[in-house]
Amino acid sequence: MKIGCRLLFSVVWVMAAFIGCQQHANNGKLPESKEAKQLLQGVWSDVESESVVFQIHGDSVYYPDSTSMPAYFRVYNDTLYIGSSSRYHIEKHSEHVLWFKGGDGEIVKLVKENDTQEEELFEKQKTQILTLSDVMKNDTVVAYQNNRYHLYIAVNPTKYKVTRHTINDDGLDVENVYYDNIIHLSIFQGARQLFSRDFRKQLYQKRLPSRFFDQAILNNMEFTSIDDKGFHMNVSVCTPGDACCYLIEHVISFDGKLSTETLEY
Repeated sequence: MKIGCRLLFSVVWVMAAFIGCQQHANNGKLPESKEAKQLLQGVWSDVESESVVFQIHGDSVYYPDSTSMPAYFRVYNDTLYIGSSSRYHIEKHSEHVLWFKGGDGEIVKLVKENDTQEEELFEKQKTQILTLSDVMKNDTVVAYQNNRYHLYIAVNPTKYKVTRHTINDDGLDVENVYYDNIIHLSIFQGARQLFSRDFRKQLYQKRLPSRFFDQAILNNMEFTSIDDKGFHMNVSVCTPGDACCYLIEHVISFDGKLSTETLEY
């Protein structure tokens, strides 16, 4: 999985760089199509399913999924640009018809709705920021060489935002925003505290690929074992909604010292 994660983010980085160069070239040489932009204003639905795909209002694209962030858009020649790095080749475009090639290579066929109720839904909708977990607490009692230890782990959501790009069901690159977590660990022997610390994602920044780190959250911490080195704890850093994770092992010695090793998967 380590190789898969690296390959995935390398491909994404190359594609984003290429699109950025192309986009810069278009912005520098070609005027934006004001007429096409005006024709795109309104609510657009899928021809077959009749489900709403997005609304275009002013300079922005709004999605019916309340977890997807609005994105800035523009049109150059026969290309629709959405957000900072996504572009879609327009196959057909008129006042009420829009066909373009989605991010998955399939042709997206849309028709403009004239339903004012659909527009009102977008006006009332606010983008939701996702929290993957409520406050999670875990108390563990372990014994080693006739001594008993109490481990307290708490996973606490924060207001620190992490943005992740995904391809939705309509083949569009959308941004979802998540709240990151802080994990607290305390270790006691009876009433004596051996260790206490808050763990943040930034602690692992130098150990993880930068493109993975930017879209990942601190997911969880688990006790795995105890031996003469101390308490072995595994921390997972994951991209939300994906199986791509990195596992970091911490060993806390009996005198409260912390050591770290990255276990990649």
